[in-house]
Amino acid sequence: MNTEAATTRPTETHAADIDAIEQVVATVERTQRAKDAEGFLALFHPDALWTTAHGKVLIGLDAIAEFTRAVLPAATWDGKVTYEVAHVRFLRPDVAAVKVRQVYHSAAGDSEGAPLYVMTRQDDGRWLLHACQNTEVKADR
Repeated sequence: MNTEAATTRPTETHAADIDAIEQVVATVERTQRAKDAEGFLALFHPDALWTTAHGKVLIGLDAIAEFTRAVLPAATWDGKVTYEVAHVRFLRPDVAAVKVRQVYHSAAGDSEGAPLYVMTRQDDGRWLLHACQNTEVKADR
C-alpha cells in the first residue's frame, strides 16, 4: 500500500488511522461476500453519497440502504471479490481519500474496479464511508 500523510512523516496517529481505514475496507469485502446488507450499511455516514459501478447515484443513507437491501442479498457471481487499500491521502486529519483496488476473480478471468472512498473520522474515532465512487475498470484501458 502507498500511503501519504499531510506531513512528510506519518505520525503514530496516521498509522492507527490507516489501520482503521484498512479495517473498513476489509469489512466492505467481507460484507459484500457474505451479502450482509446491514453490516455493509453500518460503514456509512448518515449523509453519505454513493455512486455504484454502473453510475447510479445514491444520496443519503436511506437511499443507499434501500438500494443495498434490494440488490445485495439477491446478487449472484461465480467467483469472489477482493478489496485492497492501494493509496491513502489525508486531506485533513479527519478526512481521507482512499483508493481501493477491487478485483473480481471468476472462472472467466479477473476483472477490476477502482473505487475511491472519501472517509471521515467520527468523534468516537470510527472511520465511515462518506462520499464514494465505485468505478468499473474497462479491460481496454
